Amino acid sequence: MRSITLKEVSKSYTKSITLNKVDLTIPSGKFFALLGPSGCGKTTLLRLIAGLEKLDGGAIYLGNTDITHVPVNERKINIVFQNYALFPHLTVFENVAYSLQIQKRPKEEIEKRVKKILTSFHLENHLDRYPSELSGGQQQRVALARAVINEPEVLLLDEPLAALDFKLREKMLVELIDLQDKLETTFIYVTHDQFEALTVADQMAIMNQDGHIEQIGTPEEIYEFPVSSFVAKFVGTTNLLYGILNKDTITIDNLGTFKVYIPKKKDWMEDGQEVAMSLRPEKIYISKKPVENFSNTIKGVVKQIVYYGRSTQYHVQVNENLKIVVFEQNEEHFPQEDIDYEDEVYLCWQQENVILLKD
Repeated sequence: MRSITLKEVSKSYTKSITLNKVDLTIPSGKFFALLGPSGCGKTTLLRLIAGLEKLDGGAIYLGNTDITHVPVNERKINIVFQNYALFPHLTVFENVAYSLQIQKRPKEEIEKRVKKILTSFHLENHLDRYPSELSGGQQQRVALARAVINEPEVLLLDEPLAALDFKLREKMLVELIDLQDKLETTFIYVTHDQFEALTVADQMAIMNQDGHIEQIGTPEEIYEFPVSSFVAKFVGTTNLLYGILNKDTITIDNLGTFKVYIPKKKDWMEDGQEVAMSLRPEKIYISKKPVENFSNTIKGVVKQIVYYGRSTQYHVQVNENLKIVVFEQNEEHFPQEDIDYEDEVYLCWQQENVILLKD
């Protein structure tokens, strides 16, 4: 297993720039996720690493080896596509054995290796079936088995679960994590689904619409400490508030004199500066009664309630210009305080839960 390093990688199509001097290092043996909106260049980046596209500028390294101009079949990098790309006229066994046959490996070796890997993927009873005879989850496992049988140093996954239903997707995410732990191969996983990225990744990079990388870190770092409003909005749900900084408080623009107490201000911030801040809905406590021991408290009226089973989402109108979203965990069958539409409520949060953003 080896790392992947991109140095000033650029790619454009006609007059549109998809990637513009992207620098990125993906550590060896990690499950790394590339997360971003559709059209931001995630799949293009993956195809460049695989060698399926040519760079307009920059270089790509596998470990310390420059593979920018190395042919696809010599990179020891495999890719699993969104549509699986299985050969419809070949059986499960033949699909998985295909690359070994191209390498002209001995027949006994091919049979032994293919049966072993299909057993580990729980497909030993489907050797002679064709892709059309398999479920979506089974097709996915065949595609993965075919991709890893050559023991690649890097495995690329391009939205591999997009065609599966929610329950099966959850199951396959766990199987992917187990597979990566077992193989200890570098996985690079492309998705626009934040739930998938947060679930599987050891580390992740967030790409914006312009094909730039906004932030790199662990899922916890990116969710809890986004560096920009783009990251805060794209990963999870958040309340973005804007105001004027004054020492340890921010006066919210559309709330007149209301001041939000914040953690220690950043080095790049100055008093009098307009700043943005992120406040996650689950960090807010909602109550119909005043609550003590919180740094910040504001009143509002409940305008919308969405029940999600494990949690309830409240949309609270603070004034005509500001609505705040709150998530409350449903820990009890019959909560002591039943909050309903048009109830006046108190929203409370600690200053440590306010994240200051660069834009």
